[in-house]
Amino acid sequence: MTLQATSAEDSVVEVVIRFNNALNHRDLEAMMRLMTEDCLFENTYPPPDGTRHEGQAAVRAFWEEFFRSSGKSRIEIEEIFGLENRCVMRWTYYWVDQAGQAGHIRGVDVYRLANGLIAEKLSYVKG
Repeated sequence: MTLQATSAEDSVVEVVIRFNNALNHRDLEAMMRLMTEDCLFENTYPPPDGTRHEGQAAVRAFWEEFFRSSGKSRIEIEEIFGLENRCVMRWTYYWVDQAGQAGHIRGVDVYRLANGLIAEKLSYVKG
């Protein structure tokens, strides 16, 4: 992982890193504490636009289902940087499917924070 943030952007980057760590630990409560009440999350699936989830209840429901269907998964940060209330994170998502087959995909998340919390998480993938 390459961190490229100045001290002024550290808080934005740190929030996103905490969110990603909570996601990898499947700590839904910690994840949701880092998101605004009116948060917006755009998933990568189905192409080309993904699915839009608006508000804490809808975003929580997405992550609950994601954790149920993705027993062995993690997101590794490749690069992350922030500017003002924005953060961009390049990542690799690794998983093992029901048949035991490992896979991965690379992508980017674009975050917008408001009052120190994640207000938007827009996800994009290669391929």
